[in-house]
Amino acid sequence: MNAFRDDVTAFADDYVLGLMSPTETELFEALMAADPALAAHVARLRDQLLPLDLSAEALALPPGFADRLQAIIARTPQDGAPLPLSGDPTVAPVPANLPRAPRRWLAGLAASLVLGLALGFGGAMQRPAPAPQVVAVLLDDQGQPRAIIEDYGIETAQIRFVSDVEVPPGFAIQAWTLPSVEMGPRSLGVLDGPRAASLAGPDLPAPADAQLYEITLEPAGGSPTGRPTGPIIAKGLAAAQDI
Repeated sequence: MNAFRDDVTAFADDYVLGLMSPTETELFEALMAADPALAAHVARLRDQLLPLDLSAEALALPPGFADRLQAIIARTPQDGAPLPLSGDPTVAPVPANLPRAPRRWLAGLAASLVLGLALGFGGAMQRPAPAPQVVAVLLDDQGQPRAIIEDYGIETAQIRFVSDVEVPPGFAIQAWTLPSVEMGPRSLGVLDGPRAASLAGPDLPAPADAQLYEITLEPAGGSPTGRPTGPIIAKGLAAAQDI
């Protein structure tokens, strides 16, 4: 059951980020319709990513976008597979593997749907993943999002990078938080590169709204002083989550 639940959770990430093809989306929405716990998990993921959405700068649509979109819709056959507009260099052809050809794990998603319907989702998802108490979007000095930290308040946090971070040889990324001025910055963990990871920090007070989080570049193995010593890669204030 744990493997099934992990697969469904991974699919939820792709669904919320808009990485699924139409066929995959339809299958996953069938999963959510049959399982309220999964639907609630997806809703939490969307709430957690809201700070990242709000940090993005609004951009104007390119000239002629509406006309090109209407032309694509007019040329879409009944099976939903869009055809590229010949002679229009601004419209890229659809790659062979997207979205008409499902990705390799589409079969796995379909298998999860069949397994879930056969077993009943209540048993597989009866213990939904805990929701973070705070979420912090870390921005660099140019205001660009670099990472997201979700703090669960149980000596565990998770970090996800949303853009690449260059780590020179002999250095590492270290995550920090500032529970209070009196306590000073506390390390949440050291990473050898920009990858999603669980951070097992020290026993700290429950995370609070507007608590500072940051990542710095430190020597391999982490700061030699127990305090940030290297340049700040990105930082941000936490937003409390309704849990």
